[in-house]
Amino acid sequence: MPLGRRVSKDVAEPYEADQRLAGEYEDRLAAAGEAERALREAQASGGAEPRLRELTVAFDRAMTAVLAAAEASERIAMGPNVYSTDAQDAKARRAAEIAYRKAKARPAVRPWTEEVDRLRTAREAHRLSYRTQPAAHV
Repeated sequence: MPLGRRVSKDVAEPYEADQRLAGEYEDRLAAAGEAERALREAQASGGAEPRLRELTVAFDRAMTAVLAAAEASERIAMGPNVYSTDAQDAKARRAAEIAYRKAKARPAVRPWTEEVDRLRTAREAHRLSYRTQPAAHV
């Protein structure tokens, strides 16, 4: 008989995927820092526009990757009860929604929630400051 809490089979796969992604958080954060440093150095040296665009997009992708890892870490801190799938009935999905809201208030989850908010704000500030997608020609 296994010890610990049981995780339903339909939730086990996304939970394990989040555990793997959460394990990559530090590496992704370091990659985002390196991408930002490269972008700022190119801006300071007056780099060519195509190179700046390339570095801007690379930084945006790095920020998106680290944000995904931070969100996975937040879900892991919340526990397997917050996961829901389409295969579950409405009652189980509703229970997962309630567990999610309750978990957001736990002290162990708050640092990850704040980190997700910080990263999302930094990514959006970058997107508003630098064009990461080609302008639409009308």
